Amino acid sequence: MARRRLCSFTHLKITTVVPIYFTMIGLVLALSLVTLHDTTPVASSFPYTVPLDPEGSLQLFWNVSYAEKVVNFQILIKNLKFGMIFGMSDRGDFEGADLAVLWSDGLSSYFGDAWSDENGHLHIDSHQDYQLLSAQQTLEGLYLVFRRPFTTCDPNDYLIEDGTVHLVYALLEKPFQSLSAINVSLLQRGLQRVQLLKPEVHTPQLPKDVITMDVRAPNVVIPDKETTYWCYITELPKDFPKHHIVMYEPVITQGHGAIVHHIEVFQCSEEYDVIPHYSGPCDSKMRPQRLDYCRHVLAAWAMGAKAFYYPEDVGLAFGGSRSSRFLRLEVHYHNPLELRGLRDSSGIRLHYTPSLRRYDAGIMELGLVYTPVMAIPPHQTEFVLTGYCTDKCTNLALPSGGIHIFASQLHTHLTGRAVTTVMVRDGREIAIVNQDKHFSPHFQEIRMLKKPVSVLPGDLLVTRCSYNTEDRSRVTLGGFSITDEMCVNYIHYYPRTELELCKSNVDPGYLKKYFNLVNRFGGEEVCTCPQAAVTEQFNEVPWNSFTSEVLDSLYSYSPISMHCNKSSAVRFPGEWERQPLPVIKQALPPTATSCPPRGDSESTGPALV
Repeated sequence: MARRRLCSFTHLKITTVVPIYFTMIGLVLALSLVTLHDTTPVASSFPYTVPLDPEGSLQLFWNVSYAEKVVNFQILIKNLKFGMIFGMSDRGDFEGADLAVLWSDGLSSYFGDAWSDENGHLHIDSHQDYQLLSAQQTLEGLYLVFRRPFTTCDPNDYLIEDGTVHLVYALLEKPFQSLSAINVSLLQRGLQRVQLLKPEVHTPQLPKDVITMDVRAPNVVIPDKETTYWCYITELPKDFPKHHIVMYEPVITQGHGAIVHHIEVFQCSEEYDVIPHYSGPCDSKMRPQRLDYCRHVLAAWAMGAKAFYYPEDVGLAFGGSRSSRFLRLEVHYHNPLELRGLRDSSGIRLHYTPSLRRYDAGIMELGLVYTPVMAIPPHQTEFVLTGYCTDKCTNLALPSGGIHIFASQLHTHLTGRAVTTVMVRDGREIAIVNQDKHFSPHFQEIRMLKKPVSVLPGDLLVTRCSYNTEDRSRVTLGGFSITDEMCVNYIHYYPRTELELCKSNVDPGYLKKYFNLVNRFGGEEVCTCPQAAVTEQFNEVPWNSFTSEVLDSLYSYSPISMHCNKSSAVRFPGEWERQPLPVIKQALPPTATSCPPRGDSESTGPALV
């Protein structure tokens, strides 16, 4: 976009200024329309959309051009007053954010690329990498279209990469004479999480005999609090034969697109003939305990995601003699305005076929075993735990032709900040299976991989999770509670094998050495008697830099206990205790970042709208 400089007319009379002013405005708008006519994406070219605010007054649409390495944004502002702020930041904070700002001084409106400092003050960016394409007023509101490269090499700009992106937004309720007069700390603002860089994946055609089934919790009264996880138990018909799920999509109650945050469908364990029917909060004390045995993921959707298609010759089996009839639906309601009286029947629509495809899809758990021997000290900015699916396990359990991973769902609890799974062959990292450097436990979805990853017998899969416990005063242990922690990657692959869980934890015997070391040098006594539980021992540790760093070293060098489990929860035959920690000889090189050329024709200041 051409550079624009606002001229000073202070030396001219008002009768001269007014005609010149409006003439210039007309010329600028006319030139803008001519310049932008061929570059503005049409409305139908924005396949992804998400409401930014709970009221739905800000709607984001976008598309991705991998050829140009840019994201095209379109925002519908339904009730525009004096402007809007939209941007990205590492964890969703408005301080230290990379922002696109539309603001008015009461007479004219401007669009500019800006950044916020640690005090919330805005600064115009030295280079305008948010490029305005068009602004159009309609009966619905103002449509603002602009674009942004993935990377700009500007230290004040956010790097758009694979994984979760934290979007921030605010509406301006009054005019501002300049952008620097805006302090975002004083604004009503909000946060939305999306996966901006959607993969370009071929959409298979559904079979002609496809059948649909809605898994929905009927007539739920959404609680008037910010966060609710609602659980609902339903069941398949008796003697329901084996089918293949080939696609699923969300079914959202009209008007609730900004409140239904994510939805999951789980199949219950086949070891129970009956799961009590239930419809209520997942954390209620009245919920049946058997809900905890409904953990096998069938479908997962999060806000901003589209329908999920299986590869053409692959289907996810459900039904049949070896499958539970009971399903658990879990809906996350995000209701920050604490609205009352809303009734919801959202859920997931399964598309399935009786004509079985060539391959059954499998779901395998990678990462760490749910055990308190894996712990995270308090007050940690970044603490990394690593889980292994060893070459010994894959060599024993995978077919000779290997498996092909086509999708993945990363999972931690509340302190998780980043998750990565890499594939290692002959001691060298070969491929990233999935990575999210800005992971949020509040935004977990099944994501299609840009390219399937093939895993052969003898390959190693390494899953690393990074945690932040700065706000915790007590140790965080591995376990099932929401205040405990997990490190999991649910990989979706084919062909299905007997291997359902491939995870590890530190050898418990070496953990005893840690507690002995703490007793010797830590200054306080940790009970090391045989009857002492690990939970009790960790809670007695005097947490400081020494005890935290020693625990980190223990996890980095000690042998592991390997869980190479069948779907029956029984381990494959073999010796799995005190296994040597896998050695990685060569890591993947860092991704090269190419900076876009800085043309003289690009704007270095805000654009007049």
